[in-house]
Formats: sequence, C-alpha cells, structure tokens
Amino acid sequence: MKNNILRETICCMMFCTAVFSAAAQDNPARLLVRADDMGSFHSANIACIEAATKGIARSVEVMVVAPWFPEAVKMLNENPGIDVGLHLTFTSEWENMKWRPLTDCPGITDENGYFYPMMSHNDAYPGKAIKENKWLLDEIVQEARAQIEMALDNLPQLSHISGHMGAYTFSPEVKKAIEELAAEYDLTLIDKERYGFKSAGGYHGPHKTYKEKEQSFLKMIETLEAGETYIFVDHPSYDNVEMESVGHIGYEDVASDRQGVTELFTSSEIKTALDKKNIELVSYNEISKGLQRAEPSFKLKRGVEGFVKDMEKMEGDELHSLMILQHGKVLSESWHNGWNKDMRHTLFSATKTFTATAVGFAVDEGKLNVTDKVISFFPDKLPQQISPELQKLEVRHLLTMSTGFDKNPGKDIALRDSNDLVRGFLATPIEHEPGTFFCYSSMNSYMLSAIVQKVTGEKLYDYLYPRLFRPLGITGLVWRESNQGINQGGWGLNITTEDMAKFGLFLLNGGKWNDRQLLSSSWIEEATSSKIASHPAGSEWDKKIKKKDSDWMQGYCYQMWRCRNNGVRADGANGQFIIILPEKDAVIAITSNVKDMQAEINLVWKHIFPVL
Repeated sequence: MKNNILRETICCMMFCTAVFSAAAQDNPARLLVRADDMGSFHSANIACIEAATKGIARSVEVMVVAPWFPEAVKMLNENPGIDVGLHLTFTSEWENMKWRPLTDCPGITDENGYFYPMMSHNDAYPGKAIKENKWLLDEIVQEARAQIEMALDNLPQLSHISGHMGAYTFSPEVKKAIEELAAEYDLTLIDKERYGFKSAGGYHGPHKTYKEKEQSFLKMIETLEAGETYIFVDHPSYDNVEMESVGHIGYEDVASDRQGVTELFTSSEIKTALDKKNIELVSYNEISKGLQRAEPSFKLKRGVEGFVKDMEKMEGDELHSLMILQHGKVLSESWHNGWNKDMRHTLFSATKTFTATAVGFAVDEGKLNVTDKVISFFPDKLPQQISPELQKLEVRHLLTMSTGFDKNPGKDIALRDSNDLVRGFLATPIEHEPGTFFCYSSMNSYMLSAIVQKVTGEKLYDYLYPRLFRPLGITGLVWRESNQGINQGGWGLNITTEDMAKFGLFLLNGGKWNDRQLLSSSWIEEATSSKIASHPAGSEWDKKIKKKDSDWMQGYCYQMWRCRNNGVRADGANGQFIIILPEKDAVIAITSNVKDMQAEINLVWKHIFPVL
C-alpha cells in the first residue's frame, strides 16, 4: 500500500514538474534591457547602437537637448528597427559638459542658462537642484513639449518617453502633465503600475568592474520569475579620452564604469545565459503596445500543425511566419526558416492597402475626395494632348485598379520615365473608359502615394506615423522611395508580422483602436467592399478558372482583394497575406516565399478557417 502511495506521489510530482516546465516555456520571464543617454556623447551613441544591434539592449533612450543628438538621429535612422524613446531631460549633471533647454525656462536653469545638475538636494551641489529652486509647471510642460516635438521631427519612429534622473516623477503634478502630453502625441509614458512590469533590482552584487557586473547580472536573472516582465537600465559608453573628462563629485569613474556596461550588454556569455534561462528580451513598444495573447484551442493547434506540415511539403517554398488573431488576441504565432518576431518582412503589394488607408485619412480630413480628377493634382506634368479618358480619370479609379489601361504599363513607365514616374504615368495612353476595365498595376498605387504627398505636404511614411503607425505601435518600419522622393505606394513597405496583424485588426474593427476611432468606419466599409470584377493578378483572364476556386476572382476593393469565406485581404507577391475574416472575428497574417499563392491560401481554408 505504502509503495503504491509512493509511486502515485512520484508520478504526480513528475507530472506537475512537466506541466510547470511547459508553462514556463510557454510563458517565460521577459526582460527589457534599456540603454540610456544616447545623444550625450559620441562614445555613448556608438555604444548604444552596438548594444541594441549586437547585444541585449531592446530600447534606447535619446536626449534631444544634448550636443550629440544630431549624430544620434543619423545613427538611429540608419537602424530603424531599434525601439527608441525620448529621454526627457531637465538636468545636466556633469562638471565639464552642460546642456541648455530648448525653451526659456529660468525656473530650472542656473545663472548661465544651463540646466541645474541635480534633481534633488546633493551635499556636493548645494542649492543646485530643481527641487531646491522655484520651478514652474508651465515652464516644465513648455520644455517637455519642445523636446517631444523635436524628437518626433527627427525620429518619427519614437515610441515612448522616459525620464533622465527622474525628470517627471519628482512631482505628482509634473507626472500628470507629462502623462497628458504623452497621450496627446500617442507616446507611451514609462509607468510600472500601468504596464505591469517590475524593476529587475539592478545588479545583484558588486558592479564596479566588468567581471563584477557580469556576475551580479547573472545573479539577477536567476531571480526572474516566469510570466513576469522586468526592466534593467544602464548607460553604455567607452573608456576613452572623451569619457575620461566626464564626471561629477561622487561619480568620477564614469569612463571605466560605462565601458563595463558596454561589455556586459554585448557579451556572448550573457546572451547564452539568457537563452538557457528562456528569458525573452522585449522592448517598451512590445510591453505597452503589443497585442494581447490568449491560449488557442486544441483544434486550432492541430490546424496550425497541419498548415505548417503541408507548407513544408510545397517543394522550393518557404513559410516565414504565421500569426492568428481572434477576438482581438493572438492565439497562435510561429516563425520559420530563420525568421523571428523582430524581423521586418517586405510586404510587396500588401503595401497597397496601407496606401489606400492614407487616402482614407486624407478624405476624412477634407484634403481630397475619391471623385477628384487625377489631372487636377499635377497641372505641371500633363501631356500636351489630354485624352478624354485621362480627363475622366478619378482617384477612385486608381484605388480600384480601373484606370482603363489594357495591360499593366508599369515596366514601360519605369524604363522610359524613371526620372519622373508621375509624368510618365500621365503620358501613358488609356485604352478603356476609367471605371470599366480592371487592370492590376502598381503604378496606380504610386500615383495615390504622389497625390497624398501633394495634398498633405508629407510622404506616406510621415503622414501615417501619427495617424496610424504610432497609435498601433507600428514603429521602425522601412518604406522605400522613388528617385523623386515619393514612397512607393504599391510596394516597398517592410514591417513585422505582428505589425501586419495589428493593421488587420484595425481594419476588422472598422478603423477603431483601443476605443479610439482613428479612421471613419464608413471609409473602412467602403474600402473593403467589392468595387469591380477581378481576375488573377498578373495573368490574363482565364475562363478555365472557376470563381468558386479562386481567391483572385472575388472582386477588388480599394487596394485590397475580396476573398472566399466572405473575407478581405491585403495581398503581396510570394505569399504575404493579411486576411480579415469578419464572420470569425479573426485576422491571419502570413509571410512566406512561395510560387503558388493560391495553393498557400487554400491551406488556410483547409486547416485554419474551419477551427476558428
């Protein structure tokens, strides 16, 4: 009897261990490693970029008032995938290096107009702290706004605001005011309580030398619990002539100390230790604006397995990623063939749907109408003879690929008029009356991009950041431009799989995001309804293909396709899909490199759709 009880107890313990181990794998500890003070020094700029691109830092904070901010801007724009935050700065701590505010705020500056060195009283600097002087809330808000706007003008990918030396936490009224500013600009204000992350507690032990830092950091990660999110902050730089001149009373070993941080943040041993502990490195943008996760059903798990296995059987084809959302939450996500969650994938023609959305914002703002004549935007680029067809051409015809071209003129225009694609488009003969004939051409999308830029004064990239990308937490995107400085509206956009899923959810929710109506629901309804009969993209009409078997014969909308099962999708070459399924309240995002896109989407209908 005792032996039976013992065996049952051991089995139970083994089962529980296995369950808890699996749970820990599925819900690992998450760690945000933050690199501070980019912009302060040349050495800090180089070290922060290295820590983010080659090391474990996932968010980098930049100071716009500091002297090396212009170089920081250049470096960050060359590395758009880095999650960057504004390090709001009201103090200038160093003996030999000071910086001033962007605005007139005498309440937080010394007799020379520099920021005070300290936030709170410091015996070494009596009377030289903000809290010891008569600071004014209006001045703080004025200066904070100026820093935010300067940061966004140079770094539209900015995702959040942090505080240098407690810049917004020294007073409840200051924190409230900065919270309101952050919300106004759709930036996350770092707040542990709101976003549910914890301090990692800094180094767990001595940390004067690199070796001490390494051992104390390793002790720290041993304490991280599965399912929790932690933050670890330090300041990478280099021990060189520049940094040897930096310091203040009580902190004189800045150069050697920050060299150790750089070594820690780029250590291969540290990266290996994090992998072994199954600790996931995350950014502020992921923490604050990432999609919610939920457990998939057993049937959905099996469906995904079937989809992936059948994709693997498609000779010469590759699945890169798959993400499935339902009821606003990610139920399944996976990356394949060397891809991962942080990589930005080219969308090819799925870019077009983002371009159409920019048109929607411009329509909502009264900057254009879909019935506007195309020639009205470019009077200086028109051919000598304007045909009746060109005279009739409207924005809506570009949106629906019904310009009237008999065949796609894209290659001819690119070869003939690469120095002015708009002029080349307008000079191309239109064989059919606009609105009557479907002909898929990315040049239509390029013209939409050019029109939005004309009426807004901004490229699509800049125009969509405050209206769409930043609210959704889509940052660090790359969008190629033509020689004329116009975003290539029909192609050239690179974003992550989760970004694709967010955009799909935005469309599914009728232009609403987190209870905010960003784009009118009437536009979304109009943009996702079929406007013209379509045929397979890139091919001639084929009567052998039955409509019920093709997802390219369900009708074309505004720069997106209707598909079977009452869905609508953004669609890009080689198998890039954002499939929106209103009846299932679901979104499916896929990136891949396949030859037969119909075969790929057939697998969605076979394996995934039935189990949603």
